[in-house]
Amino acid sequence: MAGNPTQRKSDVLNAHVRAEIDDWLSRYPQDQRQSAVLGALRAVQHEHGHLTTELMDAVADYIGMPEIAVYEVASFYSMFELEPVGRHTISVCTNVSCMLRGADQILAHLEQRLGIRLGETTPDGRFFLKREEECLAACCGAPMMQVDHVYYEHLTPEKVDEILDSLE
Repeated sequence: MAGNPTQRKSDVLNAHVRAEIDDWLSRYPQDQRQSAVLGALRAVQHEHGHLTTELMDAVADYIGMPEIAVYEVASFYSMFELEPVGRHTISVCTNVSCMLRGADQILAHLEQRLGIRLGETTPDGRFFLKREEECLAACCGAPMMQVDHVYYEHLTPEKVDEILDSLE
């Protein structure tokens, strides 16, 4: 950015992401723009797969927050990935309802089927098995998992295989 004084850090955000961040910003008073940081980071991660320092700096610039404050938020919440991950993120709920209904078997099946453990990405970059999720708020559908932004409930190993096979 030093070579072009008119370029801003937020210029790396595309129009789609800016529109989504603007939607979040519209929900808060002008003097509380920082309240949109979670939505902004979610939009950026959805677009790019994970949050780089450059992208977090862009969010900070766009919503007018100190960069360190954006880093603190991104590193605090488990929903944000600061390193590259697989194309499809799989999160298995491991809270009480899901564990009582077989979440541990679903996790074991996923690890065996994908050949990876929690927190790892398949060698082909296709799947990321996210660290344990304490609760995904779908207890009535236990056991359940989230793949990208879609919930799958009442899981069995066979149903998990069907879901994985349907993803490109």
